[in-house]
Amino acid sequence: MSSPRTLNVGLIGGGGGAFFAHPHQKAIHFDGTRRVVAAALRSNPQAALEDAAIWPYPIKGYASYDAMIDAQQHLPQSERLDYVVVVTPNHAHFAPALKAIEAGIPVFCEKPLTLNLKEAEQLAAAVEKSKVPFAVAHTYLGHWSTRLARHIVQSGLIGDVRWVDSSYIQGWLAGKTEDAGVQQAEWRTDPKKTGASNCGGDIGTHALMQLRYVTGLEISKLSARLEALVAGRSLDDHFTTYCELSNGAKALVRASQVCIGHKNDLSIEVNGSLGTLVWRQEESEAVKIMLPGQPDRVYWRGEVASNDGFLGDLPEDLMSQPTLPSGHVEGFHDALARLHRDFEVDVRAFNSGEAVNCDGSKYANVEDGRVGLAFIEAAVASSANDGAWTQLG
Repeated sequence: MSSPRTLNVGLIGGGGGAFFAHPHQKAIHFDGTRRVVAAALRSNPQAALEDAAIWPYPIKGYASYDAMIDAQQHLPQSERLDYVVVVTPNHAHFAPALKAIEAGIPVFCEKPLTLNLKEAEQLAAAVEKSKVPFAVAHTYLGHWSTRLARHIVQSGLIGDVRWVDSSYIQGWLAGKTEDAGVQQAEWRTDPKKTGASNCGGDIGTHALMQLRYVTGLEISKLSARLEALVAGRSLDDHFTTYCELSNGAKALVRASQVCIGHKNDLSIEVNGSLGTLVWRQEESEAVKIMLPGQPDRVYWRGEVASNDGFLGDLPEDLMSQPTLPSGHVEGFHDALARLHRDFEVDVRAFNSGEAVNCDGSKYANVEDGRVGLAFIEAAVASSANDGAWTQLG
């Protein structure tokens, strides 16, 4: 039997030296079953074509995402895009994602999903109507160890969840980086391009998603403080929310970009009635378990086995996921590739006319993206009201 056709992927954004298109294109090509074939790389039409002409490998360049999406109906089926990846700044997520959805093209979108909750709700409604696969790029869900942590917590192995501390700490905005010509800082600190929250929207949503994915719990209400600790900055660079969860437990979801020495320090600690789980992105090969009266257990990716006295049977789909041999460290690109790999399964099913259930168990879906914007909106409202308890919309 012949191998399935390689999926065709289009990029929207990513030109002009933008960072995140490059991890995505590496992840897309990871397995040899997906390839980037087309792109609308810049908002300026001429610059978009020029950047496409010097892309590291041959792609079809388009002057705009409108032109790229509109062209699909005139191409043979085998040459059409199977999905698009939106890697623009926050304010430019909504329009191309909506156009692709309405054209029946699956979307893999960077986070946060949109600039505001209203746009997120519109995208969620459009996905519900069209039934196209839709992923939000919460990369850290792709770590194998994140999925092990999810299994441990949601199987009840550490008991009922009582307290969660989920955080993402950085230091790269400890000075006025945006005034030094750093592109990534310039747009992130501009309310017109990033939305109502910089730190919360940029990395606080990762801490939120890690909590929701690992525990399976939702935030019912929160009390928030959004602060700009660097003088003269119009958006938050320090973000703290105290939360009540859907099971009555409490949590901190917090982020900061002004903590010198911290790089991409995403971590989660889940305290249950029987034990505690700890995971850190910068040490992502391991999941640490602390049980009363026992030595701490550290589970290393590639060295995990069922029925060891703590773990019971482990899910077949978890254990069969492709990984490197233990001791060969997986990282960010591997995690992002795992999300694209899982998204590919749903895209191929969609192409075959099958009903697809993007349930959030393998990658963040459009509803996860909507919840992220509801979280940010509630946090902004709470902070403006002196930290008053605020329900999520």
